[in-house]
Amino acid sequence: MSTFTGFLRSSSDERLGALLARRPDLASPSPGNLTSLAVRATGRASLERALASVDAVVLQVLEAAVVLDGATSAALQDAIAGRRDAEVARAVDDALTLALLYADQGPDDERTESLSADAVLRVAPGLADLLDAHPAGLAVEVSGPAARSGPAGTPTSPTTSLTSALPDDDEPLGAPARAVLDALAWGPPVGLAPAPGTTAGDAVALLVARGLLVRGSGRHVLLPASVALELRGWRTHRAVATPPDLSDAPSRRPETVAAESASAGERCVRLVARLLREWEHEPPGVLRSGGLAVRELRRAAQLLEVEEGEAAFVVELAFAAGLLAQDDDEPAAFVPTADVDAWTALDLPARWVALASAWLVTARTPWLVGSRDERGNLIAALDPELSRPWAPRLRAAVLRVLARVPGTAPSAQDVLDALGWATPRSVPPLAAVQSVLTEAARVGVLGAGALSEAGRALLPPAPGSAPGSTPGAPDAGPGAPGTAPGAPDAASAAEAFATGLAPEVGDLLLQGDLTGIVPGRPSPALEALIERAAAVESRGGAITVRFTPDSVRRALDDGLTADELLDRLAAFARGSVPQGLEYLVRDAARRHGRLRAGAASSYLRADDPALLAGLADDPRLADLGLLQLAPTVLAAQASTHEVVEALRAHGLAPVAETPDGQVLHLERTVRRARRRGSRRAFTPVASRTVDTLALVRRLRSSDERGTSDAGTTPATGASVPGAGPAGTTSSTTSDAASSGSTVSDAGTPDDSNLRTGPTTHDTRAPRSSAPAGTADPVDALALLREAAAERANVWVELVGPTGRPERRLLRPLRVEGGRLRAADPVRESELTVAVHRIGTVERADDLAGTDQEDM
Repeated sequence: MSTFTGFLRSSSDERLGALLARRPDLASPSPGNLTSLAVRATGRASLERALASVDAVVLQVLEAAVVLDGATSAALQDAIAGRRDAEVARAVDDALTLALLYADQGPDDERTESLSADAVLRVAPGLADLLDAHPAGLAVEVSGPAARSGPAGTPTSPTTSLTSALPDDDEPLGAPARAVLDALAWGPPVGLAPAPGTTAGDAVALLVARGLLVRGSGRHVLLPASVALELRGWRTHRAVATPPDLSDAPSRRPETVAAESASAGERCVRLVARLLREWEHEPPGVLRSGGLAVRELRRAAQLLEVEEGEAAFVVELAFAAGLLAQDDDEPAAFVPTADVDAWTALDLPARWVALASAWLVTARTPWLVGSRDERGNLIAALDPELSRPWAPRLRAAVLRVLARVPGTAPSAQDVLDALGWATPRSVPPLAAVQSVLTEAARVGVLGAGALSEAGRALLPPAPGSAPGSTPGAPDAGPGAPGTAPGAPDAASAAEAFATGLAPEVGDLLLQGDLTGIVPGRPSPALEALIERAAAVESRGGAITVRFTPDSVRRALDDGLTADELLDRLAAFARGSVPQGLEYLVRDAARRHGRLRAGAASSYLRADDPALLAGLADDPRLADLGLLQLAPTVLAAQASTHEVVEALRAHGLAPVAETPDGQVLHLERTVRRARRRGSRRAFTPVASRTVDTLALVRRLRSSDERGTSDAGTTPATGASVPGAGPAGTTSSTTSDAASSGSTVSDAGTPDDSNLRTGPTTHDTRAPRSSAPAGTADPVDALALLREAAAERANVWVELVGPTGRPERRLLRPLRVEGGRLRAADPVRESELTVAVHRIGTVERADDLAGTDQEDM
């Protein structure tokens, strides 16, 4: 019979490459050889990850394979669908690609390019322990009336005893007994026996007497799998699991999706840019816990004119895109990084691609801001504890559901139902799905609830699919690791995003009431002018702005003169600048700079003494240390910049001047933080790819070299380092971590031989002519796991604390967490031993002629 390790050795390079691509945790770090790959692939953690990525039909196939204890692909299709079924056949191939199933065919060392149709398929070692206690609703661990097996190991029909044991309806308790069997037939196979003396209780007693039910603990009874299969008509499942129908979801026109996506993306870029402009001058501080204070988040929300939840999203998005980082200076603050300038210089589609691609791959979860952690503490924005490793996979899984139904806008519950079929072992909570959809709409990946073409271009392929293929294959949910091969198409995404943008306009319709209207999306130059000289009142299909004394003074503070500002307004205006707006600009310019500051440490002077009256005695300006030197001159202890900013904050309009009296336009202080980690340009994050075929060739070369160098093949004998003839201990692999150092035997008197007694050997035990042990420690682990899956016996050399080895015949039950749990058929006991106490492991191929008494 072929083993799991033998199946990997006999697999083609293409199949092994597909395995490493679909289960990237097996390739990183690179395994030493194929035996090491087999051990890693059958580890509990790796199997859990693989199971978390498969759909409901693949789970049905695995459950059927466990129930049937080995069956052909055709038999699995018959057991699940009742006939040959293409979807089940696809699931079988998927399970084989993921090495969750392996084929029991041919010698281990014979390479096969394809599997034969009559190959018996079995679940990978250790996988059955991770499925439900009653796979497919069947109590497979409970023995009942025997069933006759077909050529592929699949039960085909009951024996005569089982047929005769089934009660007939004309019997006194026939109808109640059949009702009990029908209730348990499709699971769960456990029931509570009614009280004796009742009709139902007597029916249960009749079924127990005939062997159709088995007594469990207490009043529980179980329906054996053989009986349940007979009642089901030899079907393991009622029907093939099908994904939910999302065709009834609201449909959206492509142009509507593109326009809504572009509008949301443009707004997201604008909010991020506005936040960075504000924080480069007045960066917020960092809490001792590492997050952003609630009051700072509220200030950001007021600045951006959004709710706090959306403000937290904007802050986290800027942080994820590398545009915001914590400065190492004192006091610590969140400061825009040096990459902001390069990002700002990009056009709008490129800036959006940088933000959207960063959102797709970030592990940050902005929707958790404001909630409480397990200790009851409030979770702040930019908190280091806000990262979740499963967040990128959740976003990809949700968006792939929408990619399968282009142009439709399913609800969060519809998406959750689809994920329940695509990844039934890792279904996320509804709140997380809703949050992902909300964020996708905010960043512009969705438009009117449907996935946009720009978002589709950024969505990476599903794990195992070829780069460039259409997304939509089942994906791993939260808790299932792995990165999809290939990279998002930034150019296509930017082009698709640009098609949804409204045409740029350079017209500003100025009104006599000091307002203006931009009839569309303003050009970059017009947008910059609006940001400097006007206040935006509303945005939509058109932008309404208002000119105020404060907004005009802001333009003058940036260095524009009245004539320059009026010339720029006239360049964009249709017609002349209204007289009221011209009066406003010139009046603001006339008052602007009447009060001037200089360095003395700094000073204030004015032609009108009334402008300086009371400033030295104003308690609000006490920090400036103002001292009146003359009716028109004040000296200050603070710097010129601090004096100007403080007076502007109190409604005055000072300007700085040079020593010769020329106006000096002060540049506002701009802080930049260096990004921690590697620097990169603003391109979508590409997943790290592995050359799987090259890795397969290295594994085969290493495996062949290791087999030829060893005195025994891994299929017959191996040793675990850490236990040698002298009992010395060395390092083990991660699968053989030494979590314990004692050997415990379930109440067997012969335990003393293992601890203090002399070395004992069974003279009838098969001995290997090769030297004990091998250079690769994983060979023994592979043998133990395969023996546990096959319920086979092995010879194990155990080394006690004193270093004396003892050779024992064991049947492995489970190998996990650095420990082996095994049954001793000779001593009729169970044994738990740390794997680093195991010296060698050899298969016990034929025990039929072994004299148990001699052992």
